[in-house]
Amino acid sequence: MKKYIIRKKDLLYPDLSGALFNVYNNIGSGHRERFYQRAIAIELKSLNIPCMEQVYVSVNFRDKVIGKYYLDFLIDNKIILEIKKGEVFLRKNIEQIFSYLKAKKLKLGILANFTKTGLKFKRIVNINS
Repeated sequence: MKKYIIRKKDLLYPDLSGALFNVYNNIGSGHRERFYQRAIAIELKSLNIPCMEQVYVSVNFRDKVIGKYYLDFLIDNKIILEIKKGEVFLRKNIEQIFSYLKAKKLKLGILANFTKTGLKFKRIVNINS
Protein backbone atom coordinates (compact mmCIF):
# COMPACT_ATOMS: atom_id res chain seq x y z
CA MET A 1 0.00 0.00 0.00
CA LYS A 2 1.35 3.41 -0.99
CA LYS A 3 1.62 6.09 1.62
CA TYR A 4 1.10 9.69 0.67
CA ILE A 5 2.52 12.59 2.58
CA ILE A 6 0.62 15.81 2.17
CA ARG A 7 2.61 18.93 2.80
CA LYS A 8 1.09 22.34 3.32
CA LYS A 9 2.43 23.48 -0.06
CA ASP A 10 0.50 20.63 -1.72
CA LEU A 11 -2.86 21.66 -0.27
CA LEU A 12 -5.35 23.56 -2.39
CA TYR A 13 -6.16 26.81 -0.62
CA PRO A 14 -4.34 26.23 2.68
CA ASP A 15 -5.74 29.61 3.80
CA LEU A 16 -9.23 28.09 3.69
CA SER A 17 -8.65 26.36 7.03
CA GLY A 18 -7.41 29.68 8.44
CA ALA A 19 -10.66 31.32 7.32
CA LEU A 20 -12.69 28.63 9.08
CA PHE A 21 -10.68 28.98 12.30
CA ASN A 22 -11.04 32.76 12.14
CA VAL A 23 -14.83 32.42 11.96
CA TYR A 24 -14.86 30.03 14.91
CA ASN A 25 -12.50 32.19 16.96
CA ASN A 26 -14.69 35.25 16.37
CA ILE A 27 -18.19 33.87 16.91
CA GLY A 28 -17.54 30.69 18.92
CA SER A 29 -19.78 27.66 19.25
CA GLY A 30 -23.49 27.03 19.58
CA HIS A 31 -24.81 28.93 16.58
CA ARG A 32 -27.01 27.70 13.76
CA GLU A 33 -25.29 26.34 10.66
CA ARG A 34 -26.61 29.19 8.52
CA PHE A 35 -24.91 31.74 10.80
CA TYR A 36 -21.58 29.98 10.28
CA GLN A 37 -22.27 29.88 6.56
CA ARG A 38 -22.89 33.62 6.43
CA ALA A 39 -19.73 34.34 8.42
CA ILE A 40 -17.65 32.00 6.25
CA ALA A 41 -18.94 33.71 3.10
CA ILE A 42 -17.87 37.09 4.45
CA GLU A 43 -14.45 35.73 5.46
CA LEU A 44 -13.79 33.99 2.13
CA LYS A 45 -14.72 37.13 0.21
CA SER A 46 -12.38 39.20 2.40
CA LEU A 47 -9.56 36.77 1.53
CA ASN A 48 -10.42 36.91 -2.18
CA ILE A 49 -11.04 33.16 -2.27
CA PRO A 50 -13.41 32.53 -5.19
CA CYS A 51 -16.53 30.78 -3.96
CA MET A 52 -20.22 30.27 -4.59
CA GLU A 53 -22.86 29.51 -1.96
CA GLN A 54 -25.82 27.12 -2.13
CA VAL A 55 -24.75 25.71 -5.48
CA TYR A 56 -27.41 23.64 -7.23
CA VAL A 57 -26.23 20.24 -8.51
CA SER A 58 -28.53 17.86 -10.34
CA VAL A 59 -28.29 14.09 -10.21
CA ASN A 60 -29.07 12.57 -13.59
CA PHE A 61 -29.96 9.15 -14.90
CA ARG A 62 -30.42 8.53 -18.63
CA ASP A 63 -30.52 12.25 -19.29
CA LYS A 64 -33.28 12.80 -16.74
CA VAL A 65 -32.90 14.73 -13.50
CA ILE A 66 -33.71 12.35 -10.64
CA GLY A 67 -32.60 14.52 -7.76
CA LYS A 68 -30.82 17.65 -6.68
CA TYR A 69 -28.32 18.81 -4.11
CA TYR A 70 -27.37 22.20 -2.78
CA LEU A 71 -23.71 22.53 -1.78
CA ASP A 72 -22.94 24.89 1.09
CA PHE A 73 -19.90 26.22 -0.78
CA LEU A 74 -18.06 25.51 -4.00
CA ILE A 75 -14.56 26.93 -3.74
CA ASP A 76 -13.00 27.91 -7.08
CA ASN A 77 -15.00 25.18 -8.85
CA LYS A 78 -12.61 22.67 -7.23
CA ILE A 79 -13.49 22.09 -3.58
CA ILE A 80 -16.81 21.40 -1.90
CA LEU A 81 -17.08 22.84 1.60
CA GLU A 82 -19.89 21.51 3.76
CA ILE A 83 -20.41 22.94 7.22
CA LYS A 84 -22.06 21.20 10.13
CA LYS A 85 -22.66 21.78 13.80
CA GLY A 86 -21.77 18.80 15.96
CA GLU A 87 -19.09 17.08 17.98
CA VAL A 88 -18.38 14.12 15.70
CA PHE A 89 -18.08 13.42 12.00
CA LEU A 90 -21.23 11.51 11.17
CA ARG A 91 -21.08 8.84 8.51
CA LYS A 92 -24.15 10.32 6.79
CA ASN A 93 -22.37 13.69 6.44
CA ILE A 94 -19.26 12.07 4.95
CA GLU A 95 -21.44 10.08 2.54
CA GLN A 96 -23.31 13.27 1.67
CA ILE A 97 -20.10 15.01 0.61
CA PHE A 98 -18.94 11.96 -1.30
CA SER A 99 -22.27 12.01 -3.21
CA TYR A 100 -21.73 15.69 -3.97
CA LEU A 101 -18.23 14.97 -5.25
CA LYS A 102 -19.50 12.26 -7.56
CA ALA A 103 -22.37 14.43 -8.85
CA LYS A 104 -20.01 17.36 -9.57
CA LYS A 105 -17.13 15.09 -10.72
CA LEU A 106 -14.75 16.75 -8.26
CA LYS A 107 -11.91 15.34 -6.18
CA LEU A 108 -11.92 17.17 -2.86
CA GLY A 109 -14.53 17.94 -0.26
CA ILE A 110 -14.06 19.38 3.21
CA LEU A 111 -16.42 18.72 6.07
CA ALA A 112 -16.10 21.40 8.75
CA ASN A 113 -17.70 20.73 12.12
CA PHE A 114 -18.22 23.62 14.50
CA THR A 115 -18.13 22.04 17.96
CA LYS A 116 -18.17 23.15 21.60
CA THR A 117 -14.45 22.40 21.81
CA GLY A 118 -13.36 24.00 18.55
CA LEU A 119 -13.37 23.61 14.81
CA LYS A 120 -12.74 20.16 13.37
CA PHE A 121 -12.45 19.36 9.70
CA LYS A 122 -12.04 16.30 7.52
CA ARG A 123 -10.87 16.08 3.93
CA ILE A 124 -12.90 13.71 1.73
CA VAL A 125 -11.28 12.62 -1.53
CA ASN A 126 -13.05 11.17 -4.54
CA ILE A 127 -10.37 9.04 -6.18
CA ASN A 128 -12.70 8.10 -9.05
CA SER A 129 -13.05 11.59 -10.53
